[in-house]
Formats: sequence, C-alpha cells, structure tokens
Amino acid sequence: MNVAIVGASGAVGQEFLRVLAQRNFPIDNLRLFGSERSAGKTYKFKDKEITVELLNDDSDFSGVDIAFTSAGAGTSKKYAEVITRHGTVMIDNSSAFRMDPDVPLVVPEVNGEDALKRPRNIIGNPNCTTIQMVVAIAPINRLSPIKRVRVATYQSASGAGAAAMDELVTQTGQLSRGEDPVIDKFPFQLAFNLIPQVDVFTENDYTKEEMKMYNETRKILHSDIIKVSATCVRVPVLRAHSEAIWLETEAPLEVDEVKQTLRQAEGVVVVDDPANREYPMPFDRQGSDPVYVGRIRKDISDECGITLWTVADQIRKGAALNAVQIAEWLVAHNGL
Repeated sequence: MNVAIVGASGAVGQEFLRVLAQRNFPIDNLRLFGSERSAGKTYKFKDKEITVELLNDDSDFSGVDIAFTSAGAGTSKKYAEVITRHGTVMIDNSSAFRMDPDVPLVVPEVNGEDALKRPRNIIGNPNCTTIQMVVAIAPINRLSPIKRVRVATYQSASGAGAAAMDELVTQTGQLSRGEDPVIDKFPFQLAFNLIPQVDVFTENDYTKEEMKMYNETRKILHSDIIKVSATCVRVPVLRAHSEAIWLETEAPLEVDEVKQTLRQAEGVVVVDDPANREYPMPFDRQGSDPVYVGRIRKDISDECGITLWTVADQIRKGAALNAVQIAEWLVAHNGL
C-alpha cells in the first residue's frame, strides 16, 4: 500500500503518522507533502526518516493508493485533481467537499459502505463534532428513528490547531503570573473563559460549525427527518471535545435498552455510574480512540427523549483516526 499525507506538519498530519504506526496500517511506501514552509522538513515514521515534499501543480501522485489530506479547504480544492488524477483515493479532512452530492461523508462505524460510492475518488472526513455525535446516536437511531437532536458542544483548543493549543497553555501561565495574556488564535482570551462561537456566523445566526452538525448528520445517517440544533462553545481544554445531547425518537425507548445498545456499539465505551461519580471527562480521555458516553437518562421533559453526554479526542476520532479507519474499511472490503 502506497500512502501520502498532505499537510504532514500540522497537528492532524502529525497524528496521522502516530495513528498509522500504532494501528500498523499496511504501508509499503509513505510520502509526505506540505507547503513551502514545511517542505524539506523530515519526520520519523517507524524507523525511517521521511522528507516533506512541496505540494504544487506538478506533484506526482501516480502509484499512491490513498492520500490523507489535512491542509485546509483551500488547499484541498486547489489540489484535488492533482491528487486524484492517477486514481489515488483522497480522504479529505477539510470542509471542502463534505456536502457535495458526489462525495461520500463517512464514519466507518455508521456508514462505511458509502465509501465505495466515490465517483470523484474523494471521501469526506466529517467535522469532529459531527463524528463524535453520530457514533453515539446512530445505534439509538436504529432502535427508533431520531426526529430531533439538541446539542451543546464543549470544544477543545485543538480544534483550532497546534498553535491554538500552545496559546491556551501560554495564556494559562501568563494569567497565573498576573501578566496580560497573548490573544492571537482566538477572538478572546480562552484560558479561564468560554467562547460561545466556533467559526463564523451565518445569516440565521447559527455558526458554520453549528450548521455543519445539522447538515452532516442528515447526510451520514441518510435521514430526511432528523433535525439538529447546536450551540458550539470553545472551552479551555486541550484536545478532547465534550457534547451534551438531547434527542427525540419516534417511539419511546427504555433507558436500559439504550444503555445495552450503546455497550454493544462499535467505537463506543459506556462510562455511566453516576452513584459512584463515573462519567467521561475530557481530561482523562484525551489520546484515546473511542467515543465515551455517560449520563444516559430519560429526558424528563419529553416521553420520547433521551439525554446523554459524550467525550472524544478531537485530533484522533474527530480527525486522523476516523480517516485512517475509512482507509482500513476500504482495505477490509476490497474497496480500492
């Protein structure tokens, strides 16, 4: 298997290297691509040093089976044809193609088979908040179709990149010393604060991040009835997102049935023993692969409602891991 990573120097690009090595993905040859700023840098993969190549219009991807791209929507749009013209499957981590009708949007535990229908040889990796949510709610949707989801997200600094994580750490130190914090990657100080805006606002006063959760969830679940109302909040956490979810199903469900279904669901770990204060928290779940679910209970305001809490590592399951799992699904199902 010949593999390429585009955007190798970024936080997700670096996570690609770790995930591919940890999961022993079958790689015969690995190539790394980046911008002029990154070209020439070397990174170690297993026991081999690999030099980052400059990505440009003349880059040759012939012979590359899979390219993981995480260099931003603009780069993905600009170089998609360069990457795919020789038959390379492009698994794209940006928002560039997610809602295009001829690009499947895939979470392997939920709709892996969609990856086989890719007329442009592009597969979209969903937004991190959407991935985390659909892994948790898809098993419930199979019990009874979900009509409505209300979700509040608590999104870590990692969603804005490695420099944003560094800024949070720097701000925390500055404030503890009584210094004015440096504010660059976020519109406001993030340390000891919450910012109720992730991405820019749209005409309906929802942000693009919140609208991604609405549109992407419907596409992944192949549902015309599910509606999602989200409030996305940036919180002073390094790399694990949390979500409080209220969902309404067509038929009432018993909590024990929901818990049992989630315990058996692929990619889900249930941590739910409130009497002993056992529930998932971002601090001790960062760096791990599953979507952790807890606080599972009946919504006392809705007889068809279920409420739950989820935590997942934004860089892994929310980005690099999900993309690698798409590639693993293709290999396992002869999809290349």
